[in-house]
Amino acid sequence: MDVLNGHILVVDDHQDIRDLVAGLLAKEGYRVSAAADGRQMRRQLIESSVDLVVLDLMLPGEDGLTLCRDLRATTNIPVVMLTAKGEEFDRVLGLEMGADDYLTKPFGGRELVARIRAVLRRTRSVPAGARGQTACVWRFDRWTFDTATRSLKSTNDALLSLSTAEFNLLKVFVERPQIVLTRDQLLDLTRGRESEFIDRSIDTRISRLRRKIEEDPQDPQILKTVWGDGYVFAAEVSRG
Repeated sequence: MDVLNGHILVVDDHQDIRDLVAGLLAKEGYRVSAAADGRQMRRQLIESSVDLVVLDLMLPGEDGLTLCRDLRATTNIPVVMLTAKGEEFDRVLGLEMGADDYLTKPFGGRELVARIRAVLRRTRSVPAGARGQTACVWRFDRWTFDTATRSLKSTNDALLSLSTAEFNLLKVFVERPQIVLTRDQLLDLTRGRESEFIDRSIDTRISRLRRKIEEDPQDPQILKTVWGDGYVFAAEVSRG
């Protein structure tokens, strides 16, 4: 699907903003739907396929952060969050809840379109893999990885603890074995992209994860580097 022909859902309780954004995106070739709150948003998501949600932070009832968290728990639809607040806390909190990008009001139409294009381009370039959101058990090499209990256990019953970043990264890899993933794709898939982030942050997380799952982290056989491209989870993975 061409990036310019996606279906965008605009969620904002102010009709003038909904109309403004919808008109702007329609002129750029997008199909646009609108919702005033979480209830209308969920109805739109049930009734049609949506490629991206433009989501206001301050909404009546369930706020944008709650809705963004729910979207992340049940779908892979990217989210661009709109906020009238410019404080770093609000920006970081929105990204931690799973937003792919944010824009502070008032914003320029060209910037909004550019950010939507960039998010769609990144997320659509990610290999589909296994995108299911339900918890399950994965087995690879000598490890059993349970996403429900967030546990990683070896064949000798040694139990390892995982940080949130390590858990998210390992989950991305076991769902997409034998697929080379770039740093940008890993940042997007682990919902870790912030404006201050740089590619090397992924390298640090990879190094930490290797120290836990590899027999020899200096000669990794499970999580391999593909020079110039990214990383690949080379182990055979089974589910169930």
